[in-house]
Amino acid sequence: MSARSLPEPESDRPQASAPDGARPRVVAVVGPTAAGKSDLGVALARALGGEVVNTDSMQLYRGMDIGTAKLTVAERGGVPHHLLDVWDVTRTASVAEYQHDARAVVDALLAAGRTPVLVGGSGLYVRAVVDDLEFPGTDPAVRARLERELDAEGSGALHARLAGLDPAAATAILPSNGRRIVRALEVIEITGRPFTATLPGPVPVYDCVQIGVDVPRPTLDQRIDARVERMWREGLVDEVRTLEKHGLRDGVTASRALGYAQVLQQLVGEISEADAKTDTARATRRFARRQDTWFRRDTRVRWLAYDRPDLVDEALRQVAF
Repeated sequence: MSARSLPEPESDRPQASAPDGARPRVVAVVGPTAAGKSDLGVALARALGGEVVNTDSMQLYRGMDIGTAKLTVAERGGVPHHLLDVWDVTRTASVAEYQHDARAVVDALLAAGRTPVLVGGSGLYVRAVVDDLEFPGTDPAVRARLERELDAEGSGALHARLAGLDPAAATAILPSNGRRIVRALEVIEITGRPFTATLPGPVPVYDCVQIGVDVPRPTLDQRIDARVERMWREGLVDEVRTLEKHGLRDGVTASRALGYAQVLQQLVGEISEADAKTDTARATRRFARRQDTWFRRDTRVRWLAYDRPDLVDEALRQVAF
């Protein structure tokens, strides 16, 4: 949570008063990476008297700034941002822990009469905040065995196993994302149900309007390529060198982040700088497609063209407080 203190909630999940008994309004800005969500989120928060709550899983990590396109303090325009820079790079991501922390921030903002503006492209993290989701626990023995199998067989083999057990989960998870594959297989083994069965249809916790930033795929690909070049130009390699000293290579989640994983390979000579850039751009384009697919499945998202001159005004009309 940001250093700015917020009033303590009066109950586990307080709701601020709203006319006619309606639940208080939360705004979420969603869509694929490089779509322009962060700037729109700041503009909406300023217009609504709100504050931004981060829903990008990698921006939770302290020091991972350039590679995650984290807004600088100046770019935040005086709008308070929450849940940025809260985890060390050695910490393994936990959506359940994030859910607890994010809802505490949202509830406190609502109680203070502020509008929470969720901003980020991590679809599961967005749903963890706005929908009634419960996440299965873990079994250390099962997790350890699956991780040994991951080391021995590789992520591709485990992804093929997941495809046989839960095709929908295999479609949503990259074959290279060993951590998420292991988690999906662990949930299947623990619960006896497909991983996707633990993500039921949306049951809202908050009255939330989701604004999707719509960018045509060819344009988005160009924006991603330009962002990757800018990351290297702005010092991503030096950022990774610094994070190495804080244990980045040992971080199960952070070390596999797009851009960071490729720079770590570059630094030990496994790939060239040119290949690191190419691999990062290619992987990011694939990731953006999966993000887009995730959010398109949610019929609640109201899509607005990224380049419309009245984007902020139309988004405010969609929110329609």
